Amino acid sequence: MKKVILILALTFSTAAVFTSCREKSGVEKAADSVEDAADDVGDAAEDVVD
Repeated sequence: MKKVILILALTFSTAAVFTSCREKSGVEKAADSVEDAADDVGDAAEDVVD
């Protein structure tokens, strides 16, 4: 009986972790956009120097 309860708890925990991390929040999306823009500016600056 204990094994069944432990297996169910582990399954539920694993499912909760994977489903909760699927979508990014607005702050994470904004941070990614800022990082991409900074990379683009850095690439453009390197192109100008070359």
